[in-house]
Order: sequence, then C-alpha cells, then structure tokens
Amino acid sequence: MIDMMKIHEHARALYHARGAKAQAEAAQKARQLEETGAKAEADIWRAIQRSISEMRGAHQA
Repeated sequence: MIDMMKIHEHARALYHARGAKAQAEAAQKARQLEETGAKAEADIWRAIQRSISEMRGAHQA
C-alpha cells in the first residue's frame, strides 16, 4: 500500500529541488521502472508525478 503522506513529502522535496523538471523526472523514473518490470515501484513514482502535478497547478492558480 502506498503511504500518501510519504508520496506527498517526496514529491514536495523533489519539486523544491528540481522545480519545473521534477514532474518529467518522476515520469521518466516511472517509465524506467515499468520497463524493468518493477510495477509497484513505478506506481509509486506515478503517484509522485501526480502529486507534483497537483502542486504545480496550485502554484499556477
């Protein structure tokens, strides 16, 4: 099970460290993991990507 609090914390840290590049980096990491068959880990990175997307939307509003 994915701990959404940890997902959000990781997404926030990545967004603050990498800015606008964070969402693309999370997507790339998810794709790499999917290609190696690591579906559970890829799902976590997809959740991180969605969380970053939500943060970016909040900052743009």
